[in-house]
Amino acid sequence: MTTPADEPIPGPQHDDNIPDEVIDLEPGPVDDDQPGAYDGDASPPLRTALEAILMVVDEPVSEVLLAQVTERPTEEVLEALRALAGEYDAANRGFELRQVAGGWRFYTRASCAAYVERFVLDGQQARLTQAALETLAVVAYRQPVSRARVSAVRGVNVDGVMRTLVARGLVEEAGHDGEGGSIVYRTTSYFLERLGLRGVDDLPALAPFLPEVDALDEEVAGLAGVSATGSSLDSPEPTEN
Repeated sequence: MTTPADEPIPGPQHDDNIPDEVIDLEPGPVDDDQPGAYDGDASPPLRTALEAILMVVDEPVSEVLLAQVTERPTEEVLEALRALAGEYDAANRGFELRQVAGGWRFYTRASCAAYVERFVLDGQQARLTQAALETLAVVAYRQPVSRARVSAVRGVNVDGVMRTLVARGLVEEAGHDGEGGSIVYRTTSYFLERLGLRGVDDLPALAPFLPEVDALDEEVAGLAGVSATGSSLDSPEPTEN
């Protein structure tokens, strides 16, 4: 007579009609390139880590620094950044990943600018004055340049405007002029970031906005005629380039 304790314990049943690969419960390999497809206790995929870092930066961050933080090769990080940027563009997301000012950062998409501006500014717009814009343009295209030379180009004193641009973080000191020892100025990385440029070489060419040579000659001749009659000009004397 057999007791319940003597009866064999039934093992797992195997259906011969089910392929072995179907009943295999061993987890397969995880693709490291797929964001979100990882165990919560394991290290996240590279793209996921890059997205997390870029969400908290307040200025563009280079792929070299991102490679150091993620402990991955720079080329691999650069490839992942470009892939993320392509995915956001293909999905037409409300934000985009752009390479500006020597680094990478999230930006709202241009097509959503009106809504973002309405939400952030709430009817209040802090814009540069026309004088500040003109002075900033001179610095951008003539940098490094002294305040005296900017004044010569604009024809007015620019000391106050230059202080405003420095305070806004758009212009910074860049050493001293070798000739007279005066302080020279240049645009900042924040200036490039605000304009969405990688460098000053990406500034638009000035040629299409300049007057024709004949018109410029006529204007110069007219000014020379006024000066010859004894009238004074308010603009400072021209300086050599």
